[in-house]
Amino acid sequence: MSEPNPRLIVVQGGYRQMGEQLGEQTADLIARSLDTYVGRFKNDAGLSDADIDRWGRVYLDVAASYSPEIAAMLEGMADGSGHPAHRLAALNARTEMLYGTGYRDEGCTSISVLPRYTANGHTLIAQNWDWHPEQADVTFLLATRDETGFSVLSLAEAGMLAKSGLNSAGLGVCANLLISDLDHGGKGVPYHYLLRGVLQAKTMAGAHKKLLPVERISSGNVLIADAGGESIDFELAPGVFGTLFPEQGLITHSNHFQARLPLQDKKAANSALTLLRPVRARHLLEPALEERKVRVADIVATLRDEWSYPDGICRHPNPEEPAAERNATVYSLVMDLDDRVLWIAPGPPSRHAYTRWELDTLFDNPVGTTEFEVPA
Repeated sequence: MSEPNPRLIVVQGGYRQMGEQLGEQTADLIARSLDTYVGRFKNDAGLSDADIDRWGRVYLDVAASYSPEIAAMLEGMADGSGHPAHRLAALNARTEMLYGTGYRDEGCTSISVLPRYTANGHTLIAQNWDWHPEQADVTFLLATRDETGFSVLSLAEAGMLAKSGLNSAGLGVCANLLISDLDHGGKGVPYHYLLRGVLQAKTMAGAHKKLLPVERISSGNVLIADAGGESIDFELAPGVFGTLFPEQGLITHSNHFQARLPLQDKKAANSALTLLRPVRARHLLEPALEERKVRVADIVATLRDEWSYPDGICRHPNPEEPAAERNATVYSLVMDLDDRVLWIAPGPPSRHAYTRWELDTLFDNPVGTTEFEVPA
């Protein structure tokens, strides 16, 4: 049997212990991730080693005050990997460290469907993560289970703790980059800390508390849904936030602000097809929504859509762009929050099958199954 793509990393125990296991299992990947982003910090943001270390220590201190679990995992990951904890903190703050460099052309299309509109009566949430294709090699699924049995399954770049994922409380999250004129460098809670903070929450209310009453220094979109049958989208920026709610049971989002907020959107005009990707996703799902029979297969088909190739929902590298600036769908995810199941395919999903993982069983039986093969 071939190894799943992405690979699955499983850790269990206390949070520092889990961080240490994670560091030991991914030390080589962390080294590669640090090489990539430290190079960007220096070349694109003009930061020196001293600057990177200073800001890394700032963000490590922020972790301790924002989430003791995140801080403990970073310290443990440093012990396990041999890389300084403050460098790992800087890695988790890559969005903030690269503020103002023009490097943040991360894409993404996210979807949530309420259970009243799904064929199996479950809450579904999904995303295509668009980024630099070479990051696929240092990205994996991270499964954590603490001493109380609380578990999380999330996509993660090496050295980082979260991206999109779900937890054993039936809460799911998807992430989309946003950029506004309110973004600034300095001390605050990094966007990727916010994502892990949501995944550590056991209730929807708890998730909101990890996003809203905190000092944010960058913009970002966070789509949340739960097995209780609700979903909300938060468009976050420093000092302000907007909300979007389901229409006909559906929320779709990409990389521009949709709520009315006192800011200037700095990404809407130059992000590949961001203005139409959410509309396109809604159009593709409308027939199933009208029948209230949206299936996981319908969402997979939407995430595989290649309209306006190469810059559609299923994004391909554009050969007309410089190699270092090319973006594509790196991974595609669909989650059933009632069953605690996650399907994931490497990009482009139109060319690959999805692997199915069950959060409730993967710690004892870490074997995924292949589903949604590419049509012949």
